[in-house]
Amino acid sequence: EGLLLLARSENKIVDKKPVDLAEVASQALEQARAEAQAKGVEIRGVRQQAFVQGNGVLLERIALNLVQNAVRYNIKDEGWVEVTTEPQQGCAVLVVTNTGPAVPAYEVENLFEPFRRLRTERTGSDKGVGLGLTIVRSAVRAHDGTTTAQPREGGGLVVRVVLPRDEGVHRRAD
Repeated sequence: EGLLLLARSENKIVDKKPVDLAEVASQALEQARAEAQAKGVEIRGVRQQAFVQGNGVLLERIALNLVQNAVRYNIKDEGWVEVTTEPQQGCAVLVVTNTGPAVPAYEVENLFEPFRRLRTERTGSDKGVGLGLTIVRSAVRAHDGTTTAQPREGGGLVVRVVLPRDEGVHRRAD
């Protein structure tokens, strides 16, 4: 399933629709909430409305893969995952930050390669096959966006997705 999604996300998105990144991130959090609670991982963050033109299914997959990784590769008890979205000048930004094992800076780029994960003894998790971040980067590129990751001081990662903003859709009236 992961390989099929990866193959699908390798193509540019042609049938684009307005999608609120905050809504997509909230859906992903709902899907990962039970796993987070079972691990004692707190979910937090502020999600501001930020529209992009894209494929809702792929955008949700981006958010879900990032959130699931952040929950799974976390510390036991008192860990947290912070998911934020915000509109910025000409773009929409999704940031997923987590507590977790220390990730050496030289290993971060490798995490985006297919079938690459940190060693199990470092992560304490044997879930997944190492396609999650590869799919994220591929799907973000298909939306003309960028993905960056950096180690968080004290352990864990900060993953930042920047997508071109849909300037045609304005904030809905409250």
